[in-house]
Amino acid sequence: MALGFLFGGGVGTEVHGVELHKAYPVMRDLYEEIAEWTGLTVGQILEEDLPEAPEERQSVGTIRETALALGVHDVLVGHGLRPSVLGGLSLGAMTASALAGAVSRQDLFAMLSHSRYAPEPPAGSPEQGLALAFVAADADLALYRGEGRPGVHASGDFGPTADGAMSIIMLSGERAALDELAAEVTPGTMVPLPDRTIAVHSPLRRPYRDFMAPYVDGMTFASPSLPLLSCLERGRLATADDVRDLFHRNATDPVSLVDVYAGMKEEGVRLGLVMGGSIPDGILRFPFPVVHVDRPEHIEQVLTTVYELGIDLPPAGAPR
Repeated sequence: MALGFLFGGGVGTEVHGVELHKAYPVMRDLYEEIAEWTGLTVGQILEEDLPEAPEERQSVGTIRETALALGVHDVLVGHGLRPSVLGGLSLGAMTASALAGAVSRQDLFAMLSHSRYAPEPPAGSPEQGLALAFVAADADLALYRGEGRPGVHASGDFGPTADGAMSIIMLSGERAALDELAAEVTPGTMVPLPDRTIAVHSPLRRPYRDFMAPYVDGMTFASPSLPLLSCLERGRLATADDVRDLFHRNATDPVSLVDVYAGMKEEGVRLGLVMGGSIPDGILRFPFPVVHVDRPEHIEQVLTTVYELGIDLPPAGAPR
């Protein structure tokens, strides 16, 4: 009867976690540590406007999302709640790796900070973008994935919606190609994201992956000390090399939330706690109950749900 901690990915534009930061000293201490590791101020990490330059914006945004997720984890641990299984999507998979003891927190934040120096695409390169497709069960999935269409890449599988009527997939690629596809499918079923200018989890991120490769090769990884699930294929990340491979491939390879939560189900998870605000509440269907945690009142909700479900909590001593 395991408790799973689930970490989302991506860089959102909305600010989350301010109330938790005010309420819990352990979270304020964590943000002070992260400020020392990254050279950012606590305000930049927590709530100030993100930078304009795409790679720097992405870097600070990932630091912000990871800080919140780790802060939520530390608050829950303070209430005696420790994960039996860890998993995450994209950035969340790297965050989960730190909590599984496969990489240190300091090294993770140093890597995210270093990513700000990744070169921007050359002048004149096609504008990049992201889109979400809401695909009905009887729809032509190949069409929505842009299969055979230059400039469009299926980059993420978020699984079925809460009502089971549709599945949500993420598309990355050239902005013009995404807009062209959106004009061809059923109106309203494909939504370009106007504020996303980096084609994550697609071949267009190969220059970023190549830039980061020497840095990742220089990082210290260890075998996870807790069950840690991959978002790049179904299964556990069992060795240090597995985790390093995830860090390398994350930028260019498609990700699957379905693989993460299906793996958690196989590991016996009966309750999933979603760390931070990167996975919207109430939109997706999970194979077990979930509680989204990014506000102080959610902590009591978690404690109540754990009690009601009779979840067996693992002993103290999970890696920090």
